Amino acid sequence: MSDSNNRRKVLAVLAGGLVLGVGAAVTLAAWNDSEFATGTFTAGAFNLEGATDGAGGTYSDHNVDEGDSAATLTFTTPLAGNLSPTDVVYAPFWVRLDDTTTSNAALVAASATGTGDNAENISYAVYSIGAAATCDATAVTGGTLVASGTDLTDFTAGSSVALAKGAAVGTAGAPAQLCFVATAGADLVEGEAATATWKFTATSN
Repeated sequence: MSDSNNRRKVLAVLAGGLVLGVGAAVTLAAWNDSEFATGTFTAGAFNLEGATDGAGGTYSDHNVDEGDSAATLTFTTPLAGNLSPTDVVYAPFWVRLDDTTTSNAALVAASATGTGDNAENISYAVYSIGAAATCDATAVTGGTLVASGTDLTDFTAGSSVALAKGAAVGTAGAPAQLCFVATAGADLVEGEAATATWKFTATSN
């Protein structure tokens, strides 16, 4: 083999080596790395409950939209079961955020419905008063009007009521008292009855 042929072979091998070397350099330069982040989101809890037997009484749910029974108010002096025209009766109702609730809230009167022959002969008003106050004429004088109606079929919303969550999960929020006032009209029909149902909605804030 001539020196010229040997030289061409050597150059061919060197050229091939240079090609392989370039290929190896490109592969080594293709390094990469990654970072990942994840977040978990859990909703808080929210529940309104009520009691008819005092600020520290027995609380439970009374949401008829969810199958519960409405709380039965006890009107006093004179008894709501023995009304005469112009009589005024009062009934207290306490509400609070339960011990699982994680947000403060605003409570508003949402609606009122009345049925029965005397539904149009009884007017009402609902006031927010102190939790420890007695629900009577004196208390409502300084209370905040939450709802009212010229009769039990009428409804006008008033001011909202601030509700605070408990200091920690496992502690219920401070109670707020609603004082219901019903007044018998001059046209009250003797011996006939009326039933009213009020709805209150608490919205977290």
